[in-house]
Amino acid sequence: MNRNQATAGWAITRREALALLGSGAAWLAGTRYALAAGAALPACIARPQQTEGPFFVENALERSDIRPDPLTGVDVPGAPLRLAFRVSSVSGTACAPLAGAQVDLWHCDAAGRYSDVGGRSQNPRGRFLRGYQRTDAAGSAQFLTIYPGWYGGRAVHVHFKIRTRAASGRGQEFTSQLYFDDALNDRVFALAPYATHGRPSMRNADDFIFRDGGRALLLDTTHDADGYAATFNIGLVL
Repeated sequence: MNRNQATAGWAITRREALALLGSGAAWLAGTRYALAAGAALPACIARPQQTEGPFFVENALERSDIRPDPLTGVDVPGAPLRLAFRVSSVSGTACAPLAGAQVDLWHCDAAGRYSDVGGRSQNPRGRFLRGYQRTDAAGSAQFLTIYPGWYGGRAVHVHFKIRTRAASGRGQEFTSQLYFDDALNDRVFALAPYATHGRPSMRNADDFIFRDGGRALLLDTTHDADGYAATFNIGLVL
Protein backbone atom coordinates (compact mmCIF):
# COMPACT_ATOMS: atom_id res chain seq x y z
CA MET A 1 0.00 0.00 0.00
CA ASN A 2 1.40 3.42 -0.94
CA ARG A 3 1.14 6.60 1.09
CA ASN A 4 -1.92 7.87 -0.76
CA GLN A 5 -3.71 4.57 -0.25
CA ALA A 6 -2.94 4.67 3.45
CA THR A 7 -4.26 8.20 3.96
CA ALA A 8 -7.09 8.66 1.47
CA GLY A 9 -9.71 6.65 3.33
CA TRP A 10 -13.22 5.88 2.13
CA ALA A 11 -16.47 7.69 2.76
CA ILE A 12 -19.63 6.03 1.54
CA THR A 13 -23.32 6.84 1.31
CA ARG A 14 -25.69 5.68 4.00
CA ARG A 15 -27.30 3.24 1.54
CA GLU A 16 -23.92 1.72 0.68
CA ALA A 17 -22.96 1.59 4.34
CA LEU A 18 -26.06 -0.38 5.27
CA ALA A 19 -25.46 -2.81 2.43
CA LEU A 20 -21.84 -3.31 3.41
CA LEU A 21 -22.55 -3.70 7.10
CA GLY A 22 -25.31 -6.13 6.27
CA SER A 23 -22.81 -8.28 4.41
CA GLY A 24 -20.30 -8.17 7.28
CA ALA A 25 -17.79 -6.00 5.43
CA ALA A 26 -14.79 -6.34 7.72
CA TRP A 27 -12.63 -4.42 5.23
CA LEU A 28 -14.17 -1.16 6.49
CA ALA A 29 -12.51 -1.58 9.86
CA GLY A 30 -9.39 0.50 10.34
CA THR A 31 -9.93 2.89 7.42
CA ARG A 32 -10.04 6.60 8.06
CA TYR A 33 -13.77 6.60 7.43
CA ALA A 34 -14.62 3.38 9.26
CA LEU A 35 -18.20 3.65 10.43
CA ALA A 36 -18.90 4.38 14.07
CA ALA A 37 -22.32 3.80 15.60
CA GLY A 38 -24.53 6.78 14.88
CA ALA A 39 -21.87 8.57 12.82
CA ALA A 40 -23.17 11.06 10.25
CA LEU A 41 -22.21 10.15 6.71
CA PRO A 42 -21.26 12.58 3.93
CA ALA A 43 -23.36 12.64 0.78
CA CYS A 44 -20.33 12.11 -1.47
CA ILE A 45 -18.43 8.86 -1.80
CA ALA A 46 -14.74 8.15 -1.44
CA ARG A 47 -13.39 5.03 -3.12
CA PRO A 48 -10.42 2.69 -2.78
CA GLN A 49 -7.31 3.32 -4.83
CA GLN A 50 -6.00 0.61 -7.12
CA THR A 51 -2.83 0.11 -9.12
CA GLU A 52 -2.04 2.42 -12.04
CA GLY A 53 -0.90 -0.53 -14.16
CA PRO A 54 1.82 -0.52 -16.82
CA PHE A 55 0.03 1.44 -19.56
CA PHE A 56 -0.38 4.98 -18.21
CA VAL A 57 1.10 7.61 -20.55
CA GLU A 58 1.53 11.25 -19.57
CA ASN A 59 0.11 13.25 -22.47
CA ALA A 60 -1.21 16.68 -23.39
CA LEU A 61 -4.54 15.48 -24.80
CA GLU A 62 -7.07 17.69 -23.06
CA ARG A 63 -10.28 16.47 -24.70
CA SER A 64 -13.65 15.03 -23.78
CA ASP A 65 -14.00 12.74 -26.83
CA ILE A 66 -11.10 10.30 -26.50
CA ARG A 67 -12.16 7.99 -29.34
CA PRO A 68 -10.15 9.55 -32.21
CA ASP A 69 -6.57 8.60 -32.89
CA PRO A 70 -4.81 11.98 -33.18
CA LEU A 71 -2.56 10.56 -35.90
CA THR A 72 -5.45 9.77 -38.23
CA GLY A 73 -8.49 11.57 -36.82
CA VAL A 74 -10.42 8.28 -37.09
CA ASP A 75 -12.56 7.08 -34.19
CA VAL A 76 -11.65 3.74 -32.65
CA PRO A 77 -14.55 1.33 -33.31
CA GLY A 78 -16.74 0.26 -30.43
CA ALA A 79 -20.02 0.89 -28.61
CA PRO A 80 -20.18 4.54 -27.44
CA LEU A 81 -19.76 5.03 -23.70
CA ARG A 82 -20.51 8.38 -22.05
CA LEU A 83 -18.67 8.42 -18.74
CA ALA A 84 -19.10 11.31 -16.31
CA PHE A 85 -17.12 11.89 -13.13
CA ARG A 86 -18.54 13.95 -10.28
CA VAL A 87 -15.64 14.80 -7.98
CA SER A 88 -16.08 16.20 -4.47
CA SER A 89 -13.78 17.07 -1.61
CA VAL A 90 -14.63 15.44 1.73
CA SER A 91 -14.08 17.14 5.08
CA GLY A 92 -15.54 15.50 8.14
CA THR A 93 -19.19 14.88 7.32
CA ALA A 94 -19.36 17.56 4.62
CA CYS A 95 -18.54 17.46 0.93
CA ALA A 96 -18.30 20.10 -1.77
CA PRO A 97 -17.75 20.05 -5.56
CA LEU A 98 -14.05 19.97 -6.39
CA ALA A 99 -13.33 22.31 -9.31
CA GLY A 100 -10.12 22.36 -11.34
CA ALA A 101 -9.06 18.77 -10.71
CA GLN A 102 -7.47 16.95 -13.65
CA VAL A 103 -9.17 13.65 -14.49
CA ASP A 104 -7.21 11.33 -16.79
CA LEU A 105 -8.95 8.38 -18.46
CA TRP A 106 -7.35 5.54 -20.43
CA HIS A 107 -8.27 1.99 -21.42
CA CYS A 108 -7.87 -0.66 -24.10
CA ASP A 109 -9.77 -0.89 -27.40
CA ALA A 110 -12.29 -3.54 -28.44
CA ALA A 111 -9.46 -5.96 -29.21
CA GLY A 112 -7.75 -5.47 -25.84
CA ARG A 113 -4.95 -3.16 -27.05
CA TYR A 114 -3.66 0.03 -25.44
CA SER A 115 -2.32 2.86 -27.58
CA ASP A 116 1.04 4.60 -27.36
CA VAL A 117 2.89 1.79 -25.58
CA GLY A 118 5.32 -0.81 -26.90
CA GLY A 119 5.59 -4.52 -26.21
CA ARG A 120 3.05 -6.90 -24.72
CA SER A 121 1.25 -7.04 -28.09
CA GLN A 122 0.12 -3.45 -27.62
CA ASN A 123 -0.09 -0.77 -30.29
CA PRO A 124 3.03 1.46 -30.12
CA ARG A 125 1.48 4.23 -32.23
CA GLY A 126 -1.34 6.68 -31.73
CA ARG A 127 -3.01 7.96 -28.60
CA PHE A 128 -6.54 6.69 -28.98
CA LEU A 129 -8.66 6.14 -25.87
CA ARG A 130 -6.54 8.52 -23.81
CA GLY A 131 -7.24 12.04 -22.59
CA TYR A 132 -8.01 14.27 -19.65
CA GLN A 133 -10.53 16.87 -18.57
CA ARG A 134 -10.58 19.37 -15.72
CA THR A 135 -13.59 19.41 -13.45
CA ASP A 136 -15.93 22.38 -13.75
CA ALA A 137 -17.49 24.42 -10.93
CA ALA A 138 -19.86 21.53 -10.21
CA GLY A 139 -16.95 19.06 -9.93
CA SER A 140 -17.96 17.40 -13.21
CA ALA A 141 -15.73 15.99 -15.96
CA GLN A 142 -17.31 14.18 -18.90
CA PHE A 143 -15.85 11.84 -21.49
CA LEU A 144 -17.09 10.19 -24.66
CA THR A 145 -15.28 6.92 -25.28
CA ILE A 146 -16.13 3.32 -26.18
CA TYR A 147 -17.05 0.38 -24.02
CA PRO A 148 -13.64 -1.15 -23.22
CA GLY A 149 -12.52 -4.51 -24.52
CA TRP A 150 -10.62 -7.13 -22.54
CA TYR A 151 -7.26 -8.85 -22.47
CA GLY A 152 -5.95 -11.96 -20.74
CA GLY A 153 -5.36 -11.90 -17.01
CA ARG A 154 -7.75 -9.04 -16.18
CA ALA A 155 -11.45 -8.38 -15.85
CA VAL A 156 -12.96 -5.65 -18.05
CA HIS A 157 -11.91 -2.25 -16.68
CA VAL A 158 -10.94 1.35 -17.36
CA HIS A 159 -8.26 3.37 -15.57
CA PHE A 160 -8.57 6.85 -14.13
CA LYS A 161 -6.35 9.28 -12.27
CA ILE A 162 -7.41 12.44 -10.45
CA ARG A 163 -4.84 15.13 -9.69
CA THR A 164 -5.49 18.22 -7.60
CA ARG A 165 -3.57 21.46 -7.28
CA ALA A 166 -2.61 23.05 -3.99
CA ALA A 167 -1.57 26.59 -3.08
CA SER A 168 1.72 25.17 -1.80
CA GLY A 169 2.42 23.72 -5.23
CA ARG A 170 1.96 20.16 -4.01
CA GLY A 171 -1.34 18.56 -4.90
CA GLN A 172 -2.76 15.08 -4.40
CA GLU A 173 -2.94 12.18 -6.83
CA PHE A 174 -5.61 9.48 -6.71
CA THR A 175 -5.48 6.52 -9.10
CA SER A 176 -7.94 3.67 -9.47
CA GLN A 177 -9.96 1.55 -11.90
CA LEU A 178 -13.63 1.14 -12.84
CA TYR A 179 -15.45 -2.11 -13.61
CA PHE A 180 -18.59 -3.33 -15.37
CA ASP A 181 -21.20 -5.94 -14.53
CA ASP A 182 -20.25 -9.38 -15.85
CA ALA A 183 -23.66 -9.96 -17.43
CA LEU A 184 -23.46 -6.63 -19.26
CA ASN A 185 -19.99 -7.53 -20.54
CA ASP A 186 -21.39 -10.76 -21.97
CA ARG A 187 -24.07 -8.87 -23.88
CA VAL A 188 -21.69 -6.23 -25.24
CA PHE A 189 -19.02 -8.70 -26.32
CA ALA A 190 -21.52 -10.75 -28.31
CA LEU A 191 -21.80 -7.78 -30.71
CA ALA A 192 -19.46 -6.28 -33.31
CA PRO A 193 -16.66 -5.28 -33.14
CA TYR A 194 -16.09 -7.13 -29.87
CA ALA A 195 -17.37 -10.53 -31.00
CA THR A 196 -14.30 -11.28 -33.11
CA HIS A 197 -12.19 -11.09 -29.94
CA GLY A 198 -14.49 -13.50 -28.09
CA ARG A 199 -15.87 -13.45 -24.56
CA PRO A 200 -13.76 -12.19 -21.62
CA SER A 201 -11.45 -14.82 -20.19
CA MET A 202 -11.87 -13.51 -16.63
CA ARG A 203 -14.85 -12.53 -14.50
CA ASN A 204 -14.72 -9.78 -11.91
CA ALA A 205 -14.57 -12.15 -8.95
CA ASP A 206 -11.55 -13.93 -10.44
CA ASP A 207 -9.51 -10.74 -10.88
CA PHE A 208 -7.11 -10.26 -7.96
CA ILE A 209 -7.18 -6.47 -8.42
CA PHE A 210 -10.98 -6.36 -8.45
CA ARG A 211 -11.04 -8.41 -5.25
CA ASP A 212 -9.19 -5.55 -3.53
CA GLY A 213 -12.15 -3.15 -3.28
CA GLY A 214 -13.57 -3.55 -6.77
CA ARG A 215 -17.18 -3.78 -5.57
CA ALA A 216 -16.99 -0.09 -4.66
CA LEU A 217 -15.73 0.67 -8.19
CA LEU A 218 -18.49 -1.00 -10.22
CA LEU A 219 -20.25 1.33 -12.64
CA ASP A 220 -24.04 1.53 -12.76
CA THR A 221 -24.28 1.54 -16.55
CA THR A 222 -27.41 2.32 -18.58
CA HIS A 223 -28.11 1.52 -22.24
CA ASP A 224 -30.05 3.54 -24.80
CA ALA A 225 -30.09 4.18 -28.54
CA ASP A 226 -26.92 6.27 -28.24
CA GLY A 227 -24.90 3.56 -26.52
CA TYR A 228 -23.97 3.24 -22.85
CA ALA A 229 -23.70 5.80 -20.08
CA ALA A 230 -22.52 5.90 -16.48
CA THR A 231 -21.81 8.50 -13.81
CA PHE A 232 -19.17 7.89 -11.17
CA ASN A 233 -19.35 9.86 -7.94
CA ILE A 234 -16.14 10.13 -5.95
CA GLY A 235 -15.15 12.13 -2.89
CA LEU A 236 -11.49 12.80 -2.14
CA VAL A 237 -10.23 13.35 1.39
CA LEU A 238 -7.86 16.27 0.78
